Amino acid sequence: MENNAKYGPAAQTPEQRAYVLAQMQKAHPGLYKKATAYVTQLYRRYVAGELSWQDVCKMRESGVQ
Repeated sequence: MENNAKYGPAAQTPEQRAYVLAQMQKAHPGLYKKATAYVTQLYRRYVAGELSWQDVCKMRESGVQ
């Protein structure tokens, strides 16, 4: 499998991205418990490989739906 620069070296597969997201949620539970349906959808798209984490952050902060 060729590495995609869009993701970090430890987040190349959906399983790895799900693990990374789970670790972030574990480290900051209050932040992630308040996630709206829109933000939850962004997280799913990140895990699926549709968005980079940078994309998620930009879209989450802009609030554009």
